[in-house]
Amino acid sequence: MISKSIAERMNKGSWIRKMFEEGGRLKALYGAENVFDFSLGNPDLEPPAEVLDAIRELAVDPPPGLHGYMSNAGYLSTRQAVAELVSRRSGLDVPASAVCMTVGAGGALNVALKAILDPGDEVMILAPYFFEYTSYTGNHNGVPVIVSCDRETLLPDLDVIRHAITPRTKALILNSPNNPSGVIYPAEILVQLDALLKEIPQTIYVLSDEPYNELVFDNQTVPDTMAHISNAIICTSWSKSLSLAGDRIGYLAISPRCEDFDRLIDAVPFCNRTLGFVNAPAFFQRVVEKAIDARVDIKKYEERRDLLLGVLRDAGFEVNCPAGGIYLFPRSPIEDDVAFARACARHNVTLVPGTGFGFPGYVRLCFATSQATILGSARAFRIIGHEFGLN
Repeated sequence: MISKSIAERMNKGSWIRKMFEEGGRLKALYGAENVFDFSLGNPDLEPPAEVLDAIRELAVDPPPGLHGYMSNAGYLSTRQAVAELVSRRSGLDVPASAVCMTVGAGGALNVALKAILDPGDEVMILAPYFFEYTSYTGNHNGVPVIVSCDRETLLPDLDVIRHAITPRTKALILNSPNNPSGVIYPAEILVQLDALLKEIPQTIYVLSDEPYNELVFDNQTVPDTMAHISNAIICTSWSKSLSLAGDRIGYLAISPRCEDFDRLIDAVPFCNRTLGFVNAPAFFQRVVEKAIDARVDIKKYEERRDLLLGVLRDAGFEVNCPAGGIYLFPRSPIEDDVAFARACARHNVTLVPGTGFGFPGYVRLCFATSQATILGSARAFRIIGHEFGLN
């Protein structure tokens, strides 16, 4: 018998995976060219040249011991390269000892939560949110507390956060640019959040999940969380910025201003090991070290964003232009976003209901897909829009 808690989580499932699987079923029935799948956030650009060059160089002329164990925190030279990057962005002096290379951002979040949570501690999660945050919290006997952002701006509501804090609150997870909304949290909100948390008697760590930090459009910038929040722990990966989603390479960086910093930098690699990760993938630690400043061609994502935005608006949908990430998050034309997602599937369009992100009344579409898929969906969206009285 599997555990009751796992059985319960499996029954709830992931709306992203459900709609992705529905897309697969539709493609088998009608042909891939006749199905418009916007469900899964899987980056479809190839890694940049710097990454491919580093892979070739390491494969042809590998350094001794490339595939062996190293410190549980990762190669020192890789951590030094990351520490320099984080220091430049934050304006703080972040040592290599504050960096732990991880198995993606998900690995980093699990390591951070394991290091700081006692059973029953609460983790505040701002909705809309990446659905796995609740599972990550539960993995370490924490209690997820869902706090809704403003329904119009999709920005954190500091008054709501204040009232949700209890003596058991131990962490708050931030995600900016946000998945699914694409909203960037401005510096003034980060500063106000830091001031609010400093009023609380106990230490509350801010875990900043940042895989979309480099995917920002219209010449905008993302305010650095570590620069604005004292008890910040950065959890991120190169899954999106270098299109290395399947290679599971990321890092965790602890702010030197964090409470209990000296103990945290020891606890994190310990948890990396005892959770069974042991260390981040050795080969790709070396790859990202060599390509630390490389990025995918963000302009291509921006073009697709604008293309899909036009398709939806022409069909009558109410949708804001995302500042970053790879998703659009339009309002559902009916209150029941799950019913709307199912209606779209009847027209061979797969998207994810906002309910799956703790934010009903919206739906998420990923624009990391081909222009042919986006343009091909226009007729279907016009029909859907007409069906729901949008045009």
